[in-house]
Order: sequence, then C-alpha cells, then structure tokens
Amino acid sequence: MRAYQVLSPKTQAVMAELRPPRPQAGQIGVRIGACGLNFADLLMQRGEYQDTPQAPFTLGMEIAGTVEEIGEGVSGIAIGDRVAVFGGSGGLADYGVFDAARAVKVPDVMSDIDAAAMQIAYGTSHVALEHKARLQAGETLLVLGAAGGVGLTAVEIGKLMGATVIACARGADKLEAAKAAGADHLIDAKTQDIREAVKALGGADVVYDPVGGDQFEAAFRACNPEARILIIGFASGDVPRVKPNHMLVKNIDLLGFYWGGYLKFRPEVITRSLATLFAWYEAGKIKPHVSHVLPLEQAGEGLELLRSRASTGKVVITP
Repeated sequence: MRAYQVLSPKTQAVMAELRPPRPQAGQIGVRIGACGLNFADLLMQRGEYQDTPQAPFTLGMEIAGTVEEIGEGVSGIAIGDRVAVFGGSGGLADYGVFDAARAVKVPDVMSDIDAAAMQIAYGTSHVALEHKARLQAGETLLVLGAAGGVGLTAVEIGKLMGATVIACARGADKLEAAKAAGADHLIDAKTQDIREAVKALGGADVVYDPVGGDQFEAAFRACNPEARILIIGFASGDVPRVKPNHMLVKNIDLLGFYWGGYLKFRPEVITRSLATLFAWYEAGKIKPHVSHVLPLEQAGEGLELLRSRASTGKVVITP
C-alpha cells in the first residue's frame, strides 16, 4: 500500500510503499476513502506537535472509509461498515489500522469526503464553543482565521447557537466564504484595525482564535468584561505573550483547547458532540466546506495549501 510518511524528524514527508498492517485486539482495519488535512499535520512533520508519533510514521489525523478487518474483542462494528475515525496519524494511506473505540459510524447520506472533513473542524468548534466557552444566544462571537478549516465551522456553529458572529480573515475572497457561512459582520485583517473594528461593533464576549500573534493581541484588547478567549492554535507561527493583569481587570478567561485531548480523559465529550454534529448534518443544518479534494499522490500539495493559507475551508485527500 502507499503511505505518505515522515521518515525522520523535521524532514519532508515522502510517498512510501508499505506492507498493509493487520488489526490487533480492539482495532479495525479500514480501506481509507478520504483523509482530512489539518494544520497540526504541518507541525507534526516538523516534530513540533504535542502528539507527534515516533518516526517513521504516516501523516493524516482524520479519515473516513470502509471496515475490511476486525481485531479480537471488537463489538458494534462489522466488516463493510462505513466509519469515521480520528486516528491522530496514519490517514494519508490506502489502508490503516485504528482503535475501534475511536470509530463512529457514518450516516448513509454522508460521503467519505464530508465525513473526513467534519471531525476535527466541526468537533473542535462545537466542543470549544458549547462545552468549553459556554457560548450563549445573544452573545457576540469573534472568529479569527474565519475562512480556514476550523474558522468557517466556528462561524457556522456560532450562528446555530444564536450568537452574533464577527468574522475576521485576510482578503475579500476569504471574507466572502465567511459571509456565506453565516457571519453577521466582516473584518479584513489585511486592511482594518481589528481592535477598533470589534470595539465599534460592541466588543467580543467570546473569541475563537486559531491564529495567535498580533491578531490575538488585538482581539484581547477588544474583549468585553467576562469574555472568554479560546486558544485553538497558532497558525501565524507566533505564540502570543499574555498580560495577566489585563485579564484580571476585565475578568477575562483564557481557555486552552485541544479537541483530541478529550479522547484520553473524557471521550464521552467527543462522542456526544459527534452525535450532535452528525444529526445536524442529516437535518441539513451543516455542510462541510471543502475547498480542495486531491489524490494521495498530491498530499504534499495539499499540505502546502495549508502552509500558505491558500485554502478557504477543508483540504481533503482521497486515496
């Protein structure tokens, strides 16, 4: 089988030919139909992600496909079932072995591409906004990086939860994507002062930040009292320095958030969220925004789309 592998830390991934793995106890073997790319794949390739496996390993955190083999002790999943799995790695390949406990059955109406695109992007935004930040109807949500894979889902889910959504992105094309996802107000990070623009709209009650850097600083200074700032990631490459005295004065909460971490200590938070999201999908309330679908041999090009921020939505690889 083909697999897009990191052979040693901080080296460019390469396409390799491997013997297909066999599932052990508690695992399933999946013929991969689609794999969603994430900014974390780039960090993992550089050895900078918190859950980077030991090299050599195959990139690709979230997949959808068809179960072809079942290990001992697996129940509730049968050969031929279509599943979505957050494996953490191993997705950019023709075939993969994953823990059965992480698999969720895919509704018949959902394609592999949509199922692969939904888990991290929608799961991150739903658990962050609903479980972590406790976003309430009528509050103002500021979404930074609002045209990215997770940013668009934060806009969409924020609107479903009844918030007024301010979308911040770079350039007219990206802002148009955020508007289509339901944003009430748009801020161009290339040409506008984010702090002043947000304050002119009444300030932010919740900030969703996958960007970091200067945008975090501007959003922080535009927060209302008792605002909650969700730290999702640092796509800018700049981890901001926090001023605790400013948090104190405004009673601001800074909330670190890592969706995959819940699988280790509270997996029911993830499974409950995915059940809600799949139900919303079946009801026609949400639809993953996939900007690029590429074959496995173009996995490197897909990752470059993320690195250069050239995508508006999710990039999906289809073996």
